[in-house]
Amino acid sequence: MPIKPLVTAGIENVLNAFLYRAPALKTARQRLNGKVLRIVLKEFSTPLVLVFSERQLDVLGEWEGEADCSVITHMSVLPKLRDRQQMTALIRSGELEVEGDIQVVQNFVALSDQAEFDPAELMAPYIGDIAAEGISKTLRTGSAFLRKGLLRQQRYAAEVLTEEWRMAPGPLEVAWFAEETAAVERAVDALTKRLEKLEGK
Repeated sequence: MPIKPLVTAGIENVLNAFLYRAPALKTARQRLNGKVLRIVLKEFSTPLVLVFSERQLDVLGEWEGEADCSVITHMSVLPKLRDRQQMTALIRSGELEVEGDIQVVQNFVALSDQAEFDPAELMAPYIGDIAAEGISKTLRTGSAFLRKGLLRQQRYAAEVLTEEWRMAPGPLEVAWFAEETAAVERAVDALTKRLEKLEGK
């Protein structure tokens, strides 16, 4: 069984759950009604085509028709698209290429920005509201704990490398070295000029 239909179906279910469940997002969804957004990820050989309708979003692996907007980017750039202000910076830097009506991708980014990611909503129909909220809260606190621990370990490793093992210079040592290098450079320039004067006599 080909994996492509499974991937597109999974993406479609997730996007429909977050973008088409909440009635508050109806006005944002109406701006995309009837539009086709083609997303080309450079890591994959086939594009994803998002076809927006009034009731749902269809995710297709192949599309014969013309897309209203095509986006070409890397997978690592996708999380950055949640921030609408970064979009122009990404286009200028070349990380994001947009062909066609840019308003389509802007509306999609705005819609996904307004949608709230709450895993408890997805789990509630299967395990109940209270259990889903408990699991969701546990996952949030666990991820925050892991994030803090990772940052602490990064700080610790940086301090060990610069202070204890002296494998990397500290910021003050780098600044001192840069000043000393500049002073030696000035001294060499002055010596060169003096030698040129002496040779000229």
